Amino acid sequence: MTIHEVIGNEGWRDLAPAAALFHSLSDETRLGMVKRMAGGEIRVGDLAGELGLAQSTVSAHMACLRDCGLVEGRAQGRSVYYSLTRPELMDMLAQAEVLLAATGNAVSLCPNYGAGSTGAGLTKMELTKENTR
Repeated sequence: MTIHEVIGNEGWRDLAPAAALFHSLSDETRLGMVKRMAGGEIRVGDLAGELGLAQSTVSAHMACLRDCGLVEGRAQGRSVYYSLTRPELMDMLAQAEVLLAATGNAVSLCPNYGAGSTGAGLTKMELTKENTR
């Protein structure tokens, strides 16, 4: 099912896969890792050095992206080189940049998710209540 096929009051429940995709990309570190891998494959240790993060932190984020099917690893000797599984991911991120520019980066001012927010947003329970009204 595509996002465009969702119809009716109960249709929002079918959006779970799309929500999971966007959630997997909602972390700045993971997003930065994806953008870096657009330039080619990379090892976790090298990526940790580029991002200035602990290797364990990068590994945990890489595991999230791998579990979501967005990246894959290729073993070479004792190293694993990670790359994007789908070039469409970069197309989607390019469209997100177009949308951000078109809205004047209004998302940055969002009280729920923008700069300076607590990031709390609406819970699933609150969304359920909103959608049943």
